Amino acid sequence: MSAEIGTDENPQHWHDDIGEDVGNRLNWLRAGVLGANDGIVSVAGIVMGVAGATSERTPVLVAGIAGLVAGALSMGAGEYVSVSTQKDSEQSMLALEAEELEKMPETELRELAKIYERKGLSRALAKQVAQELTAHDALAAHAEAEFGIDKDNLTNPWHAAFASMVAFTVGALLPLLVITLTPHEVRIWATVVTVAVALAVAGFISARLGYSPWQKAVLRNVSGGLIAMGVTYAVGSLVGTHV
Repeated sequence: MSAEIGTDENPQHWHDDIGEDVGNRLNWLRAGVLGANDGIVSVAGIVMGVAGATSERTPVLVAGIAGLVAGALSMGAGEYVSVSTQKDSEQSMLALEAEELEKMPETELRELAKIYERKGLSRALAKQVAQELTAHDALAAHAEAEFGIDKDNLTNPWHAAFASMVAFTVGALLPLLVITLTPHEVRIWATVVTVAVALAVAGFISARLGYSPWQKAVLRNVSGGLIAMGVTYAVGSLVGTHV
């Protein structure tokens, strides 16, 4: 594990630095990591494929820029649509639950108590917990217990879209700049090495932020990127020699 855990004498929780905004943090993390990885691999694959077909710089540069712009816009739009759909569903469920609480509060109270009873509380304690939570904020209590939704911290589609676009662009710039600025004799290997290092760093960072083992994340990122580049370069070389 990447986080340190304290003792009873010196309490230190692994999640102390996360804060209460867990949903949005994970949303940003998912969109950012996915965007960066996709930017690196997608544009690396494009420029490697074109480089396999031609030795000229201009086609490689044009293809790389087109891939960067199209990919960034596609990632941003995709994240916005996906997260907006999720948020719409959450808001609809909250509205329906609020209506049920208004029309049948006693039934909803018994339902909430049953949920906590199934989680291991005694019947009397579950009823007491349900009553106190309902008195404090009935909708929040039911939304969290029944659907795992924090009504005051719904997912933000704009955050996800922006994070995805920026991450894709930053990731895509790396292979594009390397393959167009390095000498022709070494541009392929320079791109391969640079992309492998970048994917290793991205995998390591994502693992550290997600409190998971970094070795597997690095291996997945690097191997996937190398395979993608190898296949597209082979296809480009094949097409370039027959067209």
